[in-house]
Amino acid sequence: MSMEVSASAAIIEAVNISKSFGPIPVLFSVSMDVRPGEVHALIGENGAGKSTLMKILSGFHDPTSGQIRLDGKRTPLPPNGAAEHLGIVLIHQELNLAEQMTVEENVFLGREIRTNGFLDRAAMRAEVQKYLDEIGLDILPTDRISKLTIAQKQMVEIVKAVSRNARILIMDEPTAVLTEEETEVFFRQVKKLKESGVGIVFVSHKLNEVKEIADRVTILRDGQWIDTRSSQDLTPDTMAQMMVGRELSDLYPPMHEADVDADVVLEVKNLRAQGVDNVSFGLRKGEILGFSGLIGSGRTAVFEAICGLSPIESGEIRLFGQDASNLSVAEARDAGLAYLTKDRKEKGLLLDKQMRPNLTLFALPKFVRNLSIDRKAEENALTRAIRRFDVRARDSSITVGKLSGGNQQKLLLAKVMECEPKIVIIDEPTRGIDVGTKQQIYHFIAALAAEGVSVVVISSEMPEIIGTCHRVVVMREGHITGILTGDHINENEIMRYAAGLKREELH
Repeated sequence: MSMEVSASAAIIEAVNISKSFGPIPVLFSVSMDVRPGEVHALIGENGAGKSTLMKILSGFHDPTSGQIRLDGKRTPLPPNGAAEHLGIVLIHQELNLAEQMTVEENVFLGREIRTNGFLDRAAMRAEVQKYLDEIGLDILPTDRISKLTIAQKQMVEIVKAVSRNARILIMDEPTAVLTEEETEVFFRQVKKLKESGVGIVFVSHKLNEVKEIADRVTILRDGQWIDTRSSQDLTPDTMAQMMVGRELSDLYPPMHEADVDADVVLEVKNLRAQGVDNVSFGLRKGEILGFSGLIGSGRTAVFEAICGLSPIESGEIRLFGQDASNLSVAEARDAGLAYLTKDRKEKGLLLDKQMRPNLTLFALPKFVRNLSIDRKAEENALTRAIRRFDVRARDSSITVGKLSGGNQQKLLLAKVMECEPKIVIIDEPTRGIDVGTKQQIYHFIAALAAEGVSVVVISSEMPEIIGTCHRVVVMREGHITGILTGDHINENEIMRYAAGLKREELH
């Protein structure tokens, strides 16, 4: 039975917190508290100030004004993660695990148990096994992190936190890369932590999950506190409206009929590559074609092979009627085909560089004049891109790593579109992005198709596949199991094909 949340016994309180970076204010007198045995969700659009508040609550940033109270007493938090000694643990969105070390080595990293000056591996192993058993995680202390699934790695982060006697656990988008089944397992562990009296700050853009797991919800908008309410008093729709300050009934744009007689711009026959087995499909001009399926079904692998990012074993690819079976990435770009990676931080953008070189890198030949780069042309392109894609940055000279996730995604879109492609493949277009930016991206995709650009949307989120696509290709274990149109594009049908319960004979 869950511990009842007391209304007066906050473990930690942020009181009238404001924060500026130089002359730029990002938080304006924000207050929230976290109580024992509760999940307190923190939601808002990208750029609302969630990350800054989380880092202040965990000691990674100092507030410009206001105070942090721990057990009712004003407590300046030590910097750089040292607040863990006070029981405050932040689990970052990018997991902080040493991939080549074992579970037990990660859990005790920097605070190893020693006996007579030597590492006591048996003691550490027994301690970690106890935590694994408590949390219900079916892995071994000796397993290497690199061999674990994303969900298991997320659980190891929780084991690390519990082993440090966490009283407050702050989690940034913990389910962003988990499947529905993995999320269910994860939530079971969160509920166990609640029962033990841990206070949890849960940051997520998945509002249905917020409704399911949270006891209270605090909404931020543009650096300001909007409201704190019981989750029982909120629906996902009302949360979304409070986040963005407007109605979102038009989250998905009107679906225009695809021209079934339009030219086939991409034709794939019997494609085989790593993770891809005998895949065939076509894409028409101005069509939005969805690719759905469970994680690991081969959706991304298909397009990495088509775009020259991985080798093709056999099969035929035709682009605008011409053979394109072995194009390099640059040749695919020059032929009018562009791929927007799902991993914007690792593969899509240079986080330590400014916006201008990030925007123009993929289309660099377009900006070369007499063997040198035309900086003026680059600046003009950046001005256009910021306006067209509504990239929100207080200063265009800041490094891309300082942009919110939604603005990074919009910059990545702008970067790909700078090549003026005729076919755009967008992998996980809204992963880790707030609902307001999702709306912008969906409307942008629809506008591209209306202009005659062909778009492929690869997504794990069924509502966006259903809401944006003319046809949906469903994959499982490297195969296409079905291609759905019209009323057949619904969650029940997609899941039946994705789970292998149904399969079309495709010719």
